[in-house]
Amino acid sequence: MTRKFFAPATRSRQRISRLCGLALLAVAAVTLHAQQTAAPAPAAPPAAQLPPSTDQSGDAASSGPTIRLGVNEVNLIFTVTDKHGHYIPDLKQSDFALLDDRKAPYKVNSFHQQINLPIRVGIVIDSSTSIRSRFKFEQQSANEFLLEILKARSDRAFVMDFAETPTIDQDWTNNVDALETGVNRVRPAGGTALFDAVYTACRDKLLDVSRGQEPVRKAMVLLSDGDDNQSRVLPDEAIKMCQRAETIIYAISTNWTPSRGKGDQVLTDMAEATGGRVFFPPSVEEVSNSFHEIEDELRSQYALTYTPADFKYDGAFRPIYLYCTDRRYQVRAKKGYFAPRP
Repeated sequence: MTRKFFAPATRSRQRISRLCGLALLAVAAVTLHAQQTAAPAPAAPPAAQLPPSTDQSGDAASSGPTIRLGVNEVNLIFTVTDKHGHYIPDLKQSDFALLDDRKAPYKVNSFHQQINLPIRVGIVIDSSTSIRSRFKFEQQSANEFLLEILKARSDRAFVMDFAETPTIDQDWTNNVDALETGVNRVRPAGGTALFDAVYTACRDKLLDVSRGQEPVRKAMVLLSDGDDNQSRVLPDEAIKMCQRAETIIYAISTNWTPSRGKGDQVLTDMAEATGGRVFFPPSVEEVSNSFHEIEDELRSQYALTYTPADFKYDGAFRPIYLYCTDRRYQVRAKKGYFAPRP
């Protein structure tokens, strides 16, 4: 039985919610613009002292100032595209409206275009029997992706495959040869425990419970047909663990049939909930193009760090709404995050 991730609202409730949301976003857009152009806001209380702001129009390159996150500060990495999927560069902070838990942020601390933060990426490969016929192409494409994406000494990746259970084939490293060996070690066999694998990868490898660290881009590249028949973890539990780990899912469907199946919807739901994308290559030979698109996106993102208003250390989920004030453009970002506990 397919589980619904979110209960549908009635039309009237949707209409009221949309009107309220637009009003709040208008306030948030004005707030963001004012923070960019007005005098500095009053300092936060000593217990929540924030690091100095970095240049809001600059590039967060490794040679520039190091970004450090305060304990109550949110790091939001997002992508902006037009309706054709083309990346939109050179936007400014004033081009966006932001709500955190339905409130404008207390303070925007930094805004960067074309970020160059360290990469943390997990390659998670479905090794169940159902993908045996296309497996060699997937291995080759994954190795090409790792060779291209890991450029800096600070970048890291790991390789995991899953059938009935997830297996780490290569732990965190920036050694491309070791990662390629890990990818080539995978052999198809058995059933499919997709949700268990996503949950485990985020919990054990991508979840960083420490605060005050330099922010990184955390992503999972998931190759699967999305059909799960073995997991003990529920779909929404896997998504929540991704949100706790602040990890974006890029899913590549290995379903080559013309029609989209239940598994494709599963991949779509996980990607959208985490601010990522799902790719449907029309043939196994096109898988490498999907990897290239992911690589392009990871190098065409914006970074925004801010202090939320009325922040509470209660472990609750805080929804995020980020929009571009130019409605020709679409923003893809995570749907929210879990506040830390004291």
